Formats: sequence, structure tokens, C-alpha cells
Amino acid sequence: MTPYDAPRRALLVVDVQNDFCEGGSLAVEGGASVAASITAYVREHPDDYAAVVASRDWHRAGETNGGHFAGYDEMPDYASTWPVHCVAGTRGSDYHPSFDSTSATAHVVKGMGVAAYSMFEGVLASHDGEPLMPQVTLTQVLVDLGVMAVDVVGIATDYCVLRTALDAIGQGFATRVVVDLTAAVAERTRDSAFRALAEAGVSLS
Repeated sequence: MTPYDAPRRALLVVDVQNDFCEGGSLAVEGGASVAASITAYVREHPDDYAAVVASRDWHRAGETNGGHFAGYDEMPDYASTWPVHCVAGTRGSDYHPSFDSTSATAHVVKGMGVAAYSMFEGVLASHDGEPLMPQVTLTQVLVDLGVMAVDVVGIATDYCVLRTALDAIGQGFATRVVVDLTAAVAERTRDSAFRALAEAGVSLS
């Protein structure tokens, strides 16, 4: 079955990277477990999706990336400024080894010099993270495949998963977050994210 024959639903896998899993510079508890669970889920649902698109933060070295990283001698506030993480080409920016990234039919990189949370802010890239030229957006990919609905999974529930899902429904895609395939930074912000998603019309399962 080709992607064009498959149902018009896409799986969006958000930022399952070493720096966001245990041992990383911005680790989220349960990240490694979510990485393995996503791999198992994709293998169990081979014909459910027209596309599986995986994203990565892909920040530039040696700069704050538009204030996303806390500046020299500044403490990150963990709301709008963060420790250095997912610098392009480093181990921290790699997919976590428990996520089978070869299952992705497309890859997106985001945050090259700017703060970027949603997958929809990124551009299509090779598996190695090199942006494709001319640049192609996630929206273009989904529209070209005739996708009308998306499932969102990954890290972190309360930041990049939240923003990706809100952008998806804002662009007219029927949107579902598969809660068991996400990991959150904190319980309080996770619960706030769930409320925001439900209010926006995102389905939680």
C-alpha cells in the first residue's frame, strides 16, 4: 500500500530527541519510554497513516537562537528561556535510539536561529537534518497527500506537542493527541495544556 492509498490521516511525532529524554540537557521524565512506545505503536498500525512525520529541534551553535537559550551568565526561566539543547548535529539533537526514525516518511527541523515550538514552524529535511531546497513546509506535505486529520504524539505534552496540535487544528486538520504517547515537563502545565487543547477542539485519547 502506498501513502496515497492509505487513509488520509498523518501521525506527527514531535521532538523525540536525546536532549528531551532522560540523561539529556532538558530531560522530560518518561521521554525514553514514550520513544519506545511510539515505535511499537507505528509498527502495530502500518496502514493507518498516509504519512508519519517526525520533527526535531535543530538549534544553531554559539548563539541564543533568538533568545530561546538563556544568555551567558543568565539563568533560564524554563518558560521562555531554556538551557542549551538540541544543537544541530550533536548527539542531543539526534532522535532517541528507542524511536525507530526509519519509520518516518518525512522529517522536519525547526528552531534554526529562532524559538520554535510547533512542527508547523519548521521545514522538511533529510533524515540527517539537512533542510531540503527549495524549502517545504509541513502544511504543504499534508495538503499534497490529501491529509485531513492528524494524530500528535511526542515530547513535551505541555510545550511542543501542545503548540503543534493547536496549529494543526487552527489550519483545519481534525486533530487528536494520543495522551499515552506523550511525556510532559510537569503535571501542572500538562493539565493546563489538556484544558487548552480541549477548548480548541482537539481530541484527547
